[in-house]
Amino acid sequence: MTAIAFVIGVVVLVVGLAVSIALHELGHLLPAKRFGVRVGQYMIGFGPTLWSRRKGETEYGFKAIPLGGYISMAGMYPPSPSEAAGKPGRAGGGFFATMVQDARTANDETLHGRDDDRVFYKLPVWKRVVVMLGGPVMNLLLAVVLFTIVFSGIGVQTATTTVASLSDCVPAAVSAECTAGDPPAPAEAAGIQPGDVIVSVDGTPVSTFAEASAIIRKSPGQSIPIVVERDGAEQTITVTPATIQATSPSDESATTEVGFVGISPKVEYVRQPIWTGAQTAVENVGQVASIIWQLPVKVYQTAVDLVTGQERDPNGPLSVVGAGIIAGEVAAVDAPIVNRVSAILGLLASLNIALFVFNLIPLLPLDGGHVVVALWDGLKRAWAKLFKLPAPKPVDATKLVPVTFVVVIALVVMGAVLILADIFNPVSIIR
Repeated sequence: MTAIAFVIGVVVLVVGLAVSIALHELGHLLPAKRFGVRVGQYMIGFGPTLWSRRKGETEYGFKAIPLGGYISMAGMYPPSPSEAAGKPGRAGGGFFATMVQDARTANDETLHGRDDDRVFYKLPVWKRVVVMLGGPVMNLLLAVVLFTIVFSGIGVQTATTTVASLSDCVPAAVSAECTAGDPPAPAEAAGIQPGDVIVSVDGTPVSTFAEASAIIRKSPGQSIPIVVERDGAEQTITVTPATIQATSPSDESATTEVGFVGISPKVEYVRQPIWTGAQTAVENVGQVASIIWQLPVKVYQTAVDLVTGQERDPNGPLSVVGAGIIAGEVAAVDAPIVNRVSAILGLLASLNIALFVFNLIPLLPLDGGHVVVALWDGLKRAWAKLFKLPAPKPVDATKLVPVTFVVVIALVVMGAVLILADIFNPVSIIR
């Protein structure tokens, strides 16, 4: 059953990522069509086509390698100079020059003549930005929805003020077990019962077990009143917390005396306010951004850990393989089904945050790179208009193909390192 659960967890993650990718590309597709751009393809995955169907002018389908997706918009770039002049283009001048010409040729094939207006590059700057940001924003919105389901739909496991059980004795230390000579626990001796709801401790109203515990821990050897609700009525019980040893919060090598009464709380799912999902998503964006900007360093450290066999940073970057392993472990862990569902939904939400932040990197071929090209084009036009200069030609991003090639190679190398690390030195939630 554990192996089956592991496989189910991996499948759920893969399906969830496929949905995330599909929605990302839909975020590009909808505004592009709304603004009149001709879209030739909407594909999930790369490589050979497994299935496709044409609806109108757009072919929709799935490809064999589910590691991304794309839409093919007409005229992503202006026509190549040779095409604009009505002359055939030619490749030459070396490897990168050939790449530039190939990109221009592929782009020219999406155009319906020089007067084609249903092309991306002719859109106003703000519309181009909306089209390119539509994908990442869709991932962000999906993350907000998933986090909202986790925190406000399912809830967060919280130690409540309801007493679940009582300790039999006062151990010598927090982590110690009871022995025959240990005295009885103060809570049981004072008459507190399972099912009691703690209302206040030492005159201070409490709404969580953490609040009640904090007051008790600060009161070793002192008689304090604890108000509990039992069978709909409140009653006050005087308890004297015993003194036990606990690790000092300021120095793990030292111990400190704390109060102990022997109460274990009932743990329940407590639904959080509806805005918690959005708040968590924003916090995650900051955390992921702090990793993304130092991604090369993080990947290098991961490679070193892989070679040396050292334990990896659990907060470091993962590949899809690593995310799948974690999803499988979550699904296979011995815990209530609601716990596992919540954890996998949270993992999918975090992956969508990663997709959002990663795609905003201002480098081609990422969405952020296309946004920068559009903004640069707009800046040139605004400058020309301000100083009454002739309108500049549209920015030809095909000239950046060599840079794009380098970025793609770097991404492939980093992805390969992370995949190898996730296979041979994985981050695990089970230790």
